[in-house]
Amino acid sequence: MERHFDGELMDLKNDLMQMASFVQEAIANSLEALRTLSNGQALEIINADKKIDERELKIDEECLELLALRQPMAVDLRFITMAMKISTDLERMADLAVDIAQRVLELADKPLLKPLVDIPKLSQLAQLVTKDVIEAFVEKDPDKARKVILLDSEADKLRNEVQKELIEYMAKDGAAVSRAVPLLFIARHLERICDHAANIAEDIIYMVKAKVVKHHPEELNNRNP
Repeated sequence: MERHFDGELMDLKNDLMQMASFVQEAIANSLEALRTLSNGQALEIINADKKIDERELKIDEECLELLALRQPMAVDLRFITMAMKISTDLERMADLAVDIAQRVLELADKPLLKPLVDIPKLSQLAQLVTKDVIEAFVEKDPDKARKVILLDSEADKLRNEVQKELIEYMAKDGAAVSRAVPLLFIARHLERICDHAANIAEDIIYMVKAKVVKHHPEELNNRNP
């Protein structure tokens, strides 16, 4: 029975890892579509979102079944409950990749307002924290999870810089609005991806250390909670 339960937990972990891989791919593809302003790639991202939604539902069903039938305790209980939360954040990250793709469709037939500087930086940060939080989950590494949380303020800073610059463009030239607004949304979507990565990182720390760091930033400096 114990070995069977261990196998079920491993199946759940593998499903989460596969979902995370799908999400990481969707984010990377949405940013490549933005770089090339590719209509075709943007549409592929939008159409591929269904498989991520289906994976989230599968994980939720697995978690509920394990909770009902196995009555897990301690670390197993934390893993199962956190798996449900992590899958929700992953699904929302995928939705944000779709949102970026939709903004690409709005921009594809227009010349860029200006050379992109801070948005590529924010894009790189979003990809970095997505990669690192997946690795933190696989490796059960609370230190790597902490680093993801601490990078969230950098995402906020870059989003604010993008917003300030684009608002100045729109104030000077009303004709720039149709090209600036999608970029404003993209900056917001990227910052939200980083937020969800930070949420997952908080869940990883709780799963591994049984320590709540959400709303407790002082705990992030505690190397041995």
